[in-house]
Amino acid sequence: MFASEPGRRARSRLSTKSEIATKPIGEASHAAKPAPRRKAKLALVPRDAEMPAERGGMPPKIARFLETAELPSPCLVVDVDIVAHNWSELARSLPQARIFYAVKANPANEIVSRLARLGSCFDTASMGEIDLCLRHRVSPDRISFGNTIKKERDIAAAFAKGVRLYAFDSEAELEKIARSAPGSKVYCRVLMECEGAEWPLSRKFGCEPEMAADLLVRARELGLDAYGVSFHVGSQQTDLTQYDKALVQASALFDTLAERGIELKLVNMGGGFPSRYRTDVPSTEAYGTAIREALVRRFGDRQPDVIVEPGRGIVGDAGVIQSEVVLVSEKGGSDQRRWVYLDVGKFHGLAETMDEAIKYRLLTPHDGGETAPVVLAGPTCDSADILYEKADYRLPTALKAGDKVCILATGAYTTTYSAVAFNGFPPLASICI
Repeated sequence: MFASEPGRRARSRLSTKSEIATKPIGEASHAAKPAPRRKAKLALVPRDAEMPAERGGMPPKIARFLETAELPSPCLVVDVDIVAHNWSELARSLPQARIFYAVKANPANEIVSRLARLGSCFDTASMGEIDLCLRHRVSPDRISFGNTIKKERDIAAAFAKGVRLYAFDSEAELEKIARSAPGSKVYCRVLMECEGAEWPLSRKFGCEPEMAADLLVRARELGLDAYGVSFHVGSQQTDLTQYDKALVQASALFDTLAERGIELKLVNMGGGFPSRYRTDVPSTEAYGTAIREALVRRFGDRQPDVIVEPGRGIVGDAGVIQSEVVLVSEKGGSDQRRWVYLDVGKFHGLAETMDEAIKYRLLTPHDGGETAPVVLAGPTCDSADILYEKADYRLPTALKAGDKVCILATGAYTTTYSAVAFNGFPPLASICI
């Protein structure tokens, strides 16, 4: 994976560190052997993270690492201490909620291991993610199968491994769960408009509230535990009022189902917690306050169980992609902008630049000098591999082929969006420190 001996040594050290982190806390040998001294217990709190001067900036530990490590390009580097800090900050801001980390955001072993030791639960979308969590000694009661589109054999496999919490949004999916995971807790996902989200979620997931009520009644008829409802206000949600709007709908469903003899217990509020890209975003504390106040406003003293499913907000700011300029060119004509081609693009993990939705910040070795407008693109032979053509990106005029460019806040939805071998390029390399 690494092109140099220093890089291989760094990876070796990190792999050893990861193996230590995945050992179960308090695990004891069954063999009788002397213990010459008592070892200190592993702490269940994160180490103090070195945070950047501003949210979403270059993490100091990553900056030092990049100065000395020789890495493949492009390569994502994630500071796992910042991941732990972000998780703990959300836990403090929403003490009544169980945090189910959305594994799809970044499934790195080091991240899952650290969050598991912090006590996190996990939202999974496939058997691959479920098995990953189980390998890190996450008990099945801390795992939800949150994808509403599941093969029946995968439902059966998850049930056999102890998973008892499932999402659905259609009668056909509900019937699969009833057959293959009898008696399980189920929650119905409801459609949301996702106003204010930079990465809105389409109508692919969720159903209308009226249908959700009928489906939850049907769940009880099928012998399942009609446990609650879920919604998602859209990824990178910057409008704090959207959670209150969703809870109005959820509260109404609780009332409707109560009239039909079903006492719902759960509101799964999904994710939406943001990373910091080119524009500022509210603090984690502000999200916690908005959600807590909305829960009181809509449910009063009959507070439900609450789940949140953060992904981007936990790992996004903790990662930086180091990339390289492949080419700087001009096209001629009336558009005087230079084209800057990086060795990372839509097919190397930057899929969220689609429609220029997520606008990452860039650092170059020439920052502070003269700048000019640019079009940014990836290296592949695909015309869709243009990152930013409409957004106003300006880069130093001194930028040239071979220069390193750091793309900030790329810890989420990059390695998991990276193609295996499009155009023969390897997938995005990744390392956790």
